[in-house]
Amino acid sequence: MGYVSTFLNKEINIDYLVTVHYFEYTSDYFFTGEVHNFWEFMYVDKGEVEVTAGESCYLLRKGDIIFHKPMEFHNLWANGVIAPNLVVVAFKCDSPAMKYFEDKILRVSDSERDLLAKIVEEANQTFSSPLNDPNLRALEKSEKGQFASEQVIKLSLELMLLQLVRKNDVPQTNIKITSSIREREGQDVFARVQYYLEENIDKQITLDDVCRDNLLGRSYLQKIFREKTGGGVMDYFGKMKISAAKQAIREGTRNFTGIANDLGYSSIHYFSRHFKKVTGMTPTEYASSVKIRAESPKSYPVLMKK
Repeated sequence: MGYVSTFLNKEINIDYLVTVHYFEYTSDYFFTGEVHNFWEFMYVDKGEVEVTAGESCYLLRKGDIIFHKPMEFHNLWANGVIAPNLVVVAFKCDSPAMKYFEDKILRVSDSERDLLAKIVEEANQTFSSPLNDPNLRALEKSEKGQFASEQVIKLSLELMLLQLVRKNDVPQTNIKITSSIREREGQDVFARVQYYLEENIDKQITLDDVCRDNLLGRSYLQKIFREKTGGGVMDYFGKMKISAAKQAIREGTRNFTGIANDLGYSSIHYFSRHFKKVTGMTPTEYASSVKIRAESPKSYPVLMKK
């Protein structure tokens, strides 16, 4: 009777590595965030960090690992006291079993920690790219790697993930960020986007432009602006333009067509309609009103670019 071979299924198969990092950050480090189409995990090797994952915020301590699924916005910042060390690995994987890691924060055991160390050790030999470079976008292969070093990275990474799934251990100690920390982060995002809008006040930009250029999720950004201003981002941007227009009208150095062009309006007619919608009067009515004499220039700090 002949022998029959058995095909071995691969529940998690990783053929593409994107980046491997070992970071030693300062205690005041802040990463604004990013979105990408591949998986990434971050392991806290020392200290603690505060992390945004999608629309949730968490406090991670030594021994915690968080997974970011493809197209999930994420950022992080140190707590200002302890300088954290982090292992960050990004990779491509389409295996259905990866669904287990969506929205997961897990505790790493000594066994998984050894596999993480192996990944970093082999990556140091296999690639010439510095693993502490936060701007690294492509790993460059080195000639120092030992035999099958790339395969060792692949197998170590797959085995670590398989062990985590087998443990099926979702700890109850994941700490969501307190309201004061969330408020601080929201204020940072609001200030950053506010500055971006000021810098682009002379342009026609969309909400998608704002989200893309600031690496922010649409619903998360809208939520922050509703909390801070009572309205959406583009409503705020429109009022910012009108505030700048009112200032320019008070200065009296440009006509309405010039002001409309300076503020990125497609036509003087659209500018006039928008001005009336926001202020209740046309630019001409505003220019001859008592209101223009009563308003302090200090109330409108946004200046148009010259």
